[in-house]
Amino acid sequence: MSLQRGATADRYGGRGPVLSGPIDQWASSHLGLDLYSSSGSQTYVSGVRWVPTRQTLDLWPSQPPRRSRASGVVLSVSPLNGVLTTSSVSTSGLVGSAPPLSSEERKARTAELLARAQGVSGAERDELLDEVIVLNIPVARSLAARYRNRGQALEELEQVACLALTRSVQAFNPDRGDDLLVFAVPSILGELKRHFRDASWSVRPPRRVQELRPRLSEAEERLTQELGRSPSIEELALELDCPAHEIEEAKSCGDLARSSSLDEPVAESGGTLAELLPVTEPGFDHSEAVAILAPACRRLKPRDRWILQMRFYDQMTQQEIADELGVTQVQVSRLLQRILTDLRRAIGAERRAKAA
Repeated sequence: MSLQRGATADRYGGRGPVLSGPIDQWASSHLGLDLYSSSGSQTYVSGVRWVPTRQTLDLWPSQPPRRSRASGVVLSVSPLNGVLTTSSVSTSGLVGSAPPLSSEERKARTAELLARAQGVSGAERDELLDEVIVLNIPVARSLAARYRNRGQALEELEQVACLALTRSVQAFNPDRGDDLLVFAVPSILGELKRHFRDASWSVRPPRRVQELRPRLSEAEERLTQELGRSPSIEELALELDCPAHEIEEAKSCGDLARSSSLDEPVAESGGTLAELLPVTEPGFDHSEAVAILAPACRRLKPRDRWILQMRFYDQMTQQEIADELGVTQVQVSRLLQRILTDLRRAIGAERRAKAA
């Protein structure tokens, strides 16, 4: 399959981001495309437009673009009957380098496309909405970037934001206003917050605590600047008008967002967390109990030691012990309680004596 010069330039008027780097090498290895004209002169692709509804990547060639070290999202596609269809999405070293539109230019272009889309239907409307989505993806990415370094990969947050943008564009009604972002931005932020609430917890705290945490962070930062020190729990509770115990709960639930693997390397030793956990050797607890109880048991009366032996070594029931002693089961129960109390007192006295 050979991509000829000017293949789709007229269709999209030359609009679209510019791919930097030797695109012929990328197309050959990832797409299986031979980007050479019939005359044999080398052809580079500078225009690219991703169409979500058709799941296609439209390319058009031009002069070799400048190189760039920046990295970005590259759609890995494969040719099928002359159409490039999506097979996977990956990150690579090719990125759009066309000068970005200003906010006013983007707003005007978005309003124009939405107005045109309102008067058509079918594939033509889908293509116009696709262009609106691509035009406003930088806004979605900037909103996702607000939540970076919070335990979630930025690429995943951008996917959530772009999906929310797509839904907003499809649901937007130009008759109720001409500014898409007034409608879309709250929806995107809501989806990002919902993503953190539903997907970023190893152990999920109650929803009220999850919703309190961002408010708590803002209040804590604001009060720290005003007071010149870290605010107390009581001051935060007064500021947020909620009980102090909820403030403490929200502050302590931060550790629930991430769990550590026992196979995770620690420090510089190269060992794992599991190797640092203490292990109780078999028989250690028994040896410790014998060492503590033996001196106290030797000070008991012979009859008391006999009762303990029948109950805990011979595993006799209280009724069997009562029959052996010629007393009632209730009396045996009281005898055992008194003997165990004497043992606790003797062990406690011995420990206090050693500590002194």
